[in-house]
Amino acid sequence: MTRSSLEALLAERPVLLADGATGTNLFAMGLEAGDPPEFWNDLHPDRIRALHQGFVDAGADIILTNSFGCNRRRLALHKAEGRTRELAEKAARLAREVADAAGRPVVVAGSVGPTGDLFAPLGPMTEEEAIDVFAEEIEGLKAGGADVAWIETMSAPEEIRAATAAAIRVGLPFTVTASFDTAGRTMMGLPPAALADLAAGLAQAPLAVGANCGVGASDLLASVGAMTEAHPEMAVVAKANCGIPRVDGDKVVYTGTPELMADYARLAIDTGCRIVGGCCGTSSGHLAAMRRAVDEHIRRARPSLDEIVAAVGPLQSPPPSAETRARGGRRRG
Repeated sequence: MTRSSLEALLAERPVLLADGATGTNLFAMGLEAGDPPEFWNDLHPDRIRALHQGFVDAGADIILTNSFGCNRRRLALHKAEGRTRELAEKAARLAREVADAAGRPVVVAGSVGPTGDLFAPLGPMTEEEAIDVFAEEIEGLKAGGADVAWIETMSAPEEIRAATAAAIRVGLPFTVTASFDTAGRTMMGLPPAALADLAAGLAQAPLAVGANCGVGASDLLASVGAMTEAHPEMAVVAKANCGIPRVDGDKVVYTGTPELMADYARLAIDTGCRIVGGCCGTSSGHLAAMRRAVDEHIRRARPSLDEIVAAVGPLQSPPPSAETRARGGRRRG
C-alpha cells in the first residue's frame, strides 16, 4: 500500500493514536537490564515485529522504531558505536514491514532519544558534534523506511536544536517531545511553553511538538496544556507513562489500568492534543482501551488542573504554584 505521511494523516483526522512503550514491553519479553534494546533488531527481529504488531492490532496510527538509544554515544557504552547506522536501519525496516502489512495507513516514526551527554559548558558535547551524532542515526532510520524522525524525551534546548538540525540536514520531517519531570520543567529547566516557542523558531517547523514520559499522566497533561494554550496552532503530542512506577521485588511495574489510560486519552483530547499515545508501562491492552476512547470521545471544554487531578491522580512533581492542589490539601509548614 502507499506509505502515509504523518502530515497527511494529521490533515485527515482530528486525533491520531501513537503506540505505547518499547523498553518496558521488551523487558517483559526477556530483555535483561543493562542490555541495549537496539541489539534485538538484529538478534530477535521476531520479537520487535511482535511488539509493533501488537500495537497495530490495538489500533495505533503511529509506531515508533526500536532505536531510542541508537546513537554512537550511547552505543559506545557497549562498544557498538560502529553499528549505529546498521541498527537504526534495521529498526526502521522492522517497523516498516509491520506498517506496510497493516491494510491501513500506519506511520513509522524513527525514535531518536538523547545522546546521554551534557552539553558545553556543563559537559563535553557541543551542538555541532551532536548534529553529526544525530544525523548518523537519522540517516539509518530514513534508509530503513521511517516516515518521520520522532525526537523524544529531550531536556536541553541545545540538544533539541541539534537533533532537529540533523533531521533537516538528512531531509526527514520531524516531531519533538520533551520530558517535563522536574517540577513542571525538564531536567535542564525548560518549561513546556518554552519548548513550543523554541519549536516555532526553528528553521523548519516540526510536524508536532509535545511531551512524553515524565512522572505521571496528570503532570504530562498539565505540560501539554501549557503548550496548546501558548500555541493553539501547533499539533501537540501527549505520550504519558502508564500510571506511576512502583518497585515490586526486582521489577518496576506501572500502576496504570486500561481504564485510567482511556481517561487520560480523553483528557488529552480535551486539552487540545492531536496525537495521543503511551510511554513507559503502556501495553497493547492499554492502547486498545485508548483506541476506543479516541474513537468514541467528543471533545469537551479544556479541563482545569483540579479536574485532571480528580480524574487521573495527583501531580507527582508539581511546580511550586500547583503544589497545594496537587497534594489535595494545605501545605504543611
